[in-house]
Amino acid sequence: MSVFLGLGSNVDDREKHLTQAFDRIEKVKQSSVIRVSSIYESEPWGRKNQASFLNQVIEIETHLKPDTFFSICQAIEKSMGRTSSLRWGPRIIDIDLLLYHHHIIDIKGLEVPHPRLTQRRFVLEPLVEIAPDVIVPGFGENVTEILRKCEDSGEVVVFRNRNENLRRIPK
Repeated sequence: MSVFLGLGSNVDDREKHLTQAFDRIEKVKQSSVIRVSSIYESEPWGRKNQASFLNQVIEIETHLKPDTFFSICQAIEKSMGRTSSLRWGPRIIDIDLLLYHHHIIDIKGLEVPHPRLTQRRFVLEPLVEIAPDVIVPGFGENVTEILRKCEDSGEVVVFRNRNENLRRIPK
């Protein structure tokens, strides 16, 4: 199953936090990283009075069930020091399960596609970079079309191009 994760951080060494999350995700059993976007910098969404975020999208191939994979992502966040915080507030790391194959999931604590995916330019830009033709279940459109229609006017710029990363990552 193809899974897309959105990573975000706006506390302390943001790039280091993304790298640490990526390293932990890369070690998840029965899963492998397929593609990784560039790292993007964006102004905060929801709560404006905080530091800018760094964001990245990762595509993973996994044999794990959605709830199992989601629990692993939450455990990674917790192990990195994430605590319950203000909604849309500052965070060391945020790992969002954006898409899980072609499934629509609505179970306690997990909604896929991510409920605000189509409203967030900071997620759509890196997603379009690595998977421009992926269809968002329930919307019947690919992410490129959804980005084109997105009303989010927040600035999103490339912070580090994926080809500039210090280590080799999947493209």
